[in-house]
Amino acid sequence: MELKGKVHEIGALQQVSETFKKRDLIIEYAENPTYPEYIRFEALQDKTALFDTLKVGDNVEVAFNLRGRPWTDKTGKVSYFNSLVVWRINALNAAAAATPEYAPPVDLNSAPGDEDDLPF
Repeated sequence: MELKGKVHEIGALQQVSETFKKRDLIIEYAENPTYPEYIRFEALQDKTALFDTLKVGDNVEVAFNLRGRPWTDKTGKVSYFNSLVVWRINALNAAAAATPEYAPPVDLNSAPGDEDDLPF
């Protein structure tokens, strides 16, 4: 799944255990600008580095997986939790949009240093 929005908040890295870390990201999603939604995403393990280059106010496109799991408390009551786990994030700012995503064409017929002696 994917969602476009604006970075509202970037959480600190949380070292949950010796082998598990996570980080939160809050995105302002304004399908209706009058009533924006604030959606919490999380990155796990090595994906936590995806948030390192982000700044509050950046426009981004977040690719994520929707996960859900049950949890049973001490009384036997079952609750369900959902999480949005980020696996890719792309900046959509004007500077990023101005950068071409392709290399310019290269003339493969001429070797470096060859001078074309044609008058036109």
